[in-house]
Order: sequence, then C-alpha cells, then structure tokens
Amino acid sequence: MSGLSIPGAPGGQPQGAPPGQPPTGSSPATSPVPNRGAEAGALAKLGLAVRILESLVPALGAGNEAGRDVLKAITSLAKHVPPGGSPGIEGNAMQELQNKQRMMQPQIAAMRAAQQPESPQLG
Repeated sequence: MSGLSIPGAPGGQPQGAPPGQPPTGSSPATSPVPNRGAEAGALAKLGLAVRILESLVPALGAGNEAGRDVLKAITSLAKHVPPGGSPGIEGNAMQELQNKQRMMQPQIAAMRAAQQPESPQLG
C-alpha cells in the first residue's frame, strides 16, 4: 500500500504522519485576522450603550429590580470599554445610529399604523 490517504477511508492519514495532525492540504495557509477597525467601532458603540444605560439609572433608581439590572449590565459592559473613549469614534457611532433610525422611521410608522385598531366610521 502507498503512503497516500484515501478520503473517507479509515485512518485518513498518510503513513508516517504524526497522529492528531490534519491531512496535508486540509488547513488554510493563514488563520483569519480580526478586523481591528470593526472591533474599534463596535467598542465605541458599546461605550455609547453604557452611557445610555447610565442615563437611565437616575430615573429608574437603584432600589427597584429594573434599576439593579441596569447597574449590573453597566458593570458587566463597562469593563470592555476603553477608558476615556474617543469623542470622534463615539460621535461617528452616534451618527451611524441616528442615520439607521432615520432610515427605519417609515417602516416603524407603517407597523404602528397596521397595529392600530380601526376606528368606527360615522355616518
């Protein structure tokens, strides 16, 4: 028998190949590289979300269940936000969220109109 592996055959490894190693040609030449720009943008949005949650605490109060849950969320999320933040990046994140909201307004209005009960016709 030759040293070639046969797909689907038991063993599937060439003779002499170290156990636990993938067959030749089955792994990519490079591993995926994370997109640092996308990650930075996501962290800026996370910082914005934390600031929004922080603004809710005074209205909710820390004494009720919703307020305690918001505080827990802030504590959990804030550790992932870089200290100081970047006003430019956060401003861009806010602008992007506002643009998405503007684009969705007609769809939201249509959904609300579809959910409203029909008023009786007078006449």
